Amino acid sequence: MEAKEFIQKTVTEHPVVLFMKGTAQFPQCGFSGRAVQILKSCGVKNVVTVNVLDDEGIRQGIKDFSNWPTIPQLYVAGEFIGGSDIMGEMYDSGELKKVLDDSGATA
Repeated sequence: MEAKEFIQKTVTEHPVVLFMKGTAQFPQCGFSGRAVQILKSCGVKNVVTVNVLDDEGIRQGIKDFSNWPTIPQLYVAGEFIGGSDIMGEMYDSGELKKVLDDSGATA
């Protein structure tokens, strides 16, 4: 499966997907670690994480797919939300929790 197909399939089949460096248990950059903590703080129980360091095709493919240059990248209900800075701003305003609640990710 090509990277674009894998990405499309992953973001449409799972309510919350985080493309990150490392894993939720062992983030390999501060931004990815922050993203995981934000999701936990919002009460997300089941997040699918994709370690972009495992596959260069996915690492570049996700940037092309979203037209966003940085990682991590959060998708909720198939929609691109943003990176850790946007997640942080949305968390602070309460907007991220609402998006996650509306998607059923925190149920």
